[in-house]
Amino acid sequence: MKILIAASEAVPYVKTGGLADVTGALLEELRGLKQDVSLILPLYSSIKDNFKLYNTGKSVNITMGQLTKSAGIWTSDDSPAPKSYFVDCADLYDRPELYGTAQGEYPDNALRFSFFPRAVLETCIAMKLKPDVIHCNDWQTGLLPLYLRTFYSKNRYLMKTATLFTIHNLGYQGIFESADMKYTGMGWNYFTPEGIEFYGKLNYMKAGLIYSDLLTAVSNTYANEILDPENGFGLDGVLRNRKNDLFGVINGIDYDKWDPMKDDLIPAKYGPENLRFKAKCKKILVDRTGIDDAGLPLFGIVSRLSSQKGLDLIFRSLDELLGMKANIIVLGKGEEYYESLFRTAAGKFRGRLFVKTGFDEALSHLVYSGCDFFLMPSKYEPCGLGQLISMKYGTIPVARKTGGLADTIQDYNHRLSTGTGFLFSDFTPEALQDSVKRAINVFNDRKRMKKLIHDAMASDFSWRKSAVRYLELYKKAMGEVKR
Repeated sequence: MKILIAASEAVPYVKTGGLADVTGALLEELRGLKQDVSLILPLYSSIKDNFKLYNTGKSVNITMGQLTKSAGIWTSDDSPAPKSYFVDCADLYDRPELYGTAQGEYPDNALRFSFFPRAVLETCIAMKLKPDVIHCNDWQTGLLPLYLRTFYSKNRYLMKTATLFTIHNLGYQGIFESADMKYTGMGWNYFTPEGIEFYGKLNYMKAGLIYSDLLTAVSNTYANEILDPENGFGLDGVLRNRKNDLFGVINGIDYDKWDPMKDDLIPAKYGPENLRFKAKCKKILVDRTGIDDAGLPLFGIVSRLSSQKGLDLIFRSLDELLGMKANIIVLGKGEEYYESLFRTAAGKFRGRLFVKTGFDEALSHLVYSGCDFFLMPSKYEPCGLGQLISMKYGTIPVARKTGGLADTIQDYNHRLSTGTGFLFSDFTPEALQDSVKRAINVFNDRKRMKKLIHDAMASDFSWRKSAVRYLELYKKAMGEVKR
């Protein structure tokens, strides 16, 4: 099977969030399953600066309304079947960030991500790829299935190509002004409630949901949650119409990167049988962050700092949580509102609460290895990677029962001493505090805590099972192609 994964970011090349981790890991797993799979990305300046690339000498020219732009095609290697392709259009992608700066999103994102899906399809033609399926990811590739069904429906390289569209986070949809319709090249007959119009605006995510052959969400629970108005962000009706074409596939993690037995970024490698080295990681983490007492239960947060992540529950519970003789470490970046609140709180609770705003790869590994518990009180969580990593490191998740958190964490049963974490349902400070109390009760029982750590570390969320499921769905999508 010939597979092309189209995304706006992917490791190892460029990353702002979990989409990049998921895309890069899936690519590697599919290649491990002997599939003919490639990745295609915009050629951002950070990729140019950090990777050796090869110019194919080929380019594409795309007209969008009255605007024509060209792009070169680069590859990650000069083999006949390169691992990755890159769309080189400097005035659209040669920028310091992917989607915008601290001052806001780039004002031409509508143009940037109407051009990219067209460039993906033009690259297929220029390089004679003939993919059996194109795996699209989130709103940045949402227009691709629509283009494939219209402009390219009779193209000999693409007429049999299927599309699978993955929803990584429905909360981010690529919504633009109606005037930006000119960049899509589509007629106004598509700007309707049955098409890509959305409350008077243009919605790129909606295009992917309507025109892809199959849809996936990144966990089974999330696939069901987004059918309801509460979690559907205005697209629940569209999704209910395609309910039979929507499947949940839980994300995995890369255990070559995230394994405390192999991790070179932590001060002491460990496994279930030598947890004393995990205790060493905790001591070093406490020393580095200025936490006063290494004997108290230590809760970690590694997260994008946004309202989605349930941070309001943390702020409304800080006095109570620290009053339970717990310490907290926070690492993340995001909305200035939350960054400022955390920095102020860290000053107030010096020695009990440590906060670092920004991205720090080494510190994130140390938090996963050195903390006792990992906080994820998310308002909604399509899948989540933090809980999968923390369980592998024996750092027990305390999380809200939503989306992928509900699918991957087994709530602790105190009577049977079974489980892999602590879940709560109500989105309230009191519910979070009750789960933290449950966690601390187990922490104070060394025998129970040791068993809990062993059970969490035994959880297996490797990519192989998920990749096999994607292969099944690719084949199903190929059978759905109607041109």
